[in-house]
Amino acid sequence: MSKAEQLSASFRDPSGFLFTDKGILYRQINRAYSNDYARLIDSGLYGRLVKANLLIPHVESDQLPAKSEAAFKVIQPERVPFISYPYEWSFSQLKDAALATLSIQKRALKLDMSLKDASAYNIQFVRGKATLIDTLSFEAYKEGQPWVAYKQFCQHFLAPLALMSYRDVRLSQLMRVYIDGVPLDLASELLPAKTKFNFGLLTHIHIHASAQKRYSDKAVAPRAMGMNKQALTGLIESLENTINKLTWKPAGTEWGDYYENTNYTDSAFEHKKVLVREWSVEKNPALVWDLGGNTGVFSREAASSGAFTVSFDIDPAAVEQNYRTVRSNKEQNVLPLILDLTNPSPSLGWDNRERDSFGARGPVDMALALAIIHHLAISNNVPLPQLADFFAARCTWLVIEFVPKSDSQVKKLLASREDIFPNYTREGFEAAFGSRFKIHKAEAVRDSERTLYLMEVRS
Repeated sequence: MSKAEQLSASFRDPSGFLFTDKGILYRQINRAYSNDYARLIDSGLYGRLVKANLLIPHVESDQLPAKSEAAFKVIQPERVPFISYPYEWSFSQLKDAALATLSIQKRALKLDMSLKDASAYNIQFVRGKATLIDTLSFEAYKEGQPWVAYKQFCQHFLAPLALMSYRDVRLSQLMRVYIDGVPLDLASELLPAKTKFNFGLLTHIHIHASAQKRYSDKAVAPRAMGMNKQALTGLIESLENTINKLTWKPAGTEWGDYYENTNYTDSAFEHKKVLVREWSVEKNPALVWDLGGNTGVFSREAASSGAFTVSFDIDPAAVEQNYRTVRSNKEQNVLPLILDLTNPSPSLGWDNRERDSFGARGPVDMALALAIIHHLAISNNVPLPQLADFFAARCTWLVIEFVPKSDSQVKKLLASREDIFPNYTREGFEAAFGSRFKIHKAEAVRDSERTLYLMEVRS
């Protein structure tokens, strides 16, 4: 008997929904979407977008539908290795996701189709590229009909990008508060006055926000909002030009130049890379989390084993640099993301079930925790037993670096505060983590006082 389970985030669209059965991901297409699905396939749009790596591929399946009374067809989409969210992306990731969405819309219009929504949550990074994962986002284009996803696009992409570019890159976290997109009136108020001299931002944010406010309580006739295909294409190109001009330079933040200011010798640095690479090859993980990945140097050592590696860091500059490396090298199995381990992404949305928390997206085969334990234990006062519990809940294998008080980096942390950490010793670390993990290896990092451990969680 089927034990199909609908995904908690997939409930808003009457066209269909995602569900799993025996661990396999499926998408049910409802009869209400049958004509648009046929057009998507028959027009050649699906094939062109998949070929361009802009749409996730799928195969049609004979799997029983989860809700047979409404079902038209069941498809099996390619499964994304790791689901990420816009508030975890760097500036360039959000920008690339925006441009991918507009490219999809332009290609769709040429074949008389249109995106009916433009949610940033419909984009994931697959094989290093921004890719649409919602096959049911398309509808037949009707002459004179405006782009119904215009407001959503501006709120999900343009507004946060403009705020990140003109104000502060950390304003991307507004998307964690406003999961339906940054309100345009708020963006208009926060943006500097000079943006009103930017035609694209004036049109798509400032004037758009004023129009929303003016007509919020009035019924607007469809004809008054209409535009032909040429005008609609012009709108898309205007958005594209506006976004292309938005820039942000990753400089002046805490960890962006970390490896230039570290106390590692070249020998220690290389030895640590070798250990991470060898242990990753030995354990052959499918999915790795690098928790504190900085610009991704050690993430790439894990990824060289074939693992899909999610490289988390708290610093937007480091994540931006990491993503630029992914893009320039055309890397397919490294995903840089922004994450504060002391305040990780929570469960959000309806009933707190639409967007999974950081922890709910694990556990994974292997986690790396390199040069981070002293920041958590000393800078943030997290006791070692709690840290052991945290890591044990999130991975099977753990590669973790212990940095003693005699290390210059720890001395810097303790220089301006009282040492209230009597248990922060190698013996205290091994006792705390030994209660949750089997310690398989402990290797002194060459030319340093640090030790690298390979641990396996206790069952």
